[in-house]
Amino acid sequence: MTKISAACAAALCALLSAAPALAQETSKIDAADTGFMIVATALVLMMTLPGLALFYSGMVRKKNVLATMAQSLIATAIVSILWGSVGYSLAFTGDNPFIGSLSRVLLQGVGVDTISPLAKTIPEILFAAYQMTFAVITCALVGGSVAERMKFSAFMIFCVIWLFIVYIPSAHWVWGGGFLQTMGVLDFAGGTVVHINAGVAGLVAALMMGNRQGFGRENLSPFDLSLAVIGTGLLWVGWFGFNGGSALGANSRAVFAIVATHLAACAGALVWSGLEWYERGKPSVLGVISGAVAGLGTITPASGYILPWHGVVIGLVAGGVCYWFCTVAKHRFRYDDSLDVFGVHGVGGILGTLLAGVFATRAVTASASEPGVSGLLEGDPHQFLVQAIGVGVTIAWCVAGTFVSLKIVSLFTSLRVSGDDEREGLDIALHGEALHHQ
Repeated sequence: MTKISAACAAALCALLSAAPALAQETSKIDAADTGFMIVATALVLMMTLPGLALFYSGMVRKKNVLATMAQSLIATAIVSILWGSVGYSLAFTGDNPFIGSLSRVLLQGVGVDTISPLAKTIPEILFAAYQMTFAVITCALVGGSVAERMKFSAFMIFCVIWLFIVYIPSAHWVWGGGFLQTMGVLDFAGGTVVHINAGVAGLVAALMMGNRQGFGRENLSPFDLSLAVIGTGLLWVGWFGFNGGSALGANSRAVFAIVATHLAACAGALVWSGLEWYERGKPSVLGVISGAVAGLGTITPASGYILPWHGVVIGLVAGGVCYWFCTVAKHRFRYDDSLDVFGVHGVGGILGTLLAGVFATRAVTASASEPGVSGLLEGDPHQFLVQAIGVGVTIAWCVAGTFVSLKIVSLFTSLRVSGDDEREGLDIALHGEALHHQ
């Protein structure tokens, strides 16, 4: 009995002494990181509601303001439900290089203390919610290219189909352990997954649906740019959650990403308005906000890999190149991308993803557990090549996936409103509502 008692006592002591260490090992949720990511999630949702809704609606004609807002609203509702149901599971679980598993369908298995292997200091439910806001704004962005002519019902069906054909696979490839991530493609916050996909999908949709009535002949100028300016401000601030939050914690890398993001937006606004001032004699308010959003979109994939001054350079490039696409290329090739989703987000996403391979620096990316990555400026041309492959794959898949998605939608309903409805305005024709006459 003495030997047994001694053994039991020793085992009990060992268990008690191990308990704190065991608790420390399994309880990894960090309060500061969790609080920061809750705020970041709210900021990214704010980018769609009300940011994008105001930004887009301020740039269409008065008869289409409510219909344009409705696209952002319905995209939020549809994508959020689908993401929690199955989208998150397909994008961020499993080890298949092309698509995720069904292990988190309806968020099953996600408990109060569950942590995702992709975000180890915050609850998995918060990581899923944060990623949901990215899926929401990507689908909503596409609507800007076909504003003032796409049927509301067609847009709703498109959001469902396109989410599964294009967005979810891309998110898995780049962020969820898929083949592009394994290859080493750098995309901190969505140059490929969000901006290239949204811009390219918007261009494909605009080409398939055709130009608006009066494009190139009638005055299609914005109804109320003050709404667009307010929307820009909300997008700008929200982008701090978009890019800063992609660090997945309250850390120095998040701050570096936020500072680079802000400086890129400032540089983009200055270049775009400066070019406009030089060419037309006056800097427009539309030019300032367009340049800012171009800078924000372009810095997104590189923001967490670079130094702040790199953000200035990327913003300068974004302002000039996106300006050319929105003012020269668009009219030369006569495609009606209503709100310049391709010219700003698509082109910006391509530029930013490539420039991440130029400016990436170990000073920002290296940590105690990671050696960090270097771009072309630090002597690694291979990283630039990898970025180019990521861009090419994303564009090819998005073109094909968007074409197929729209063809499937057309089996259920026509993509475009009738000519009479377009002339009357989508607010009345589709929603039976209109802004009060002044």
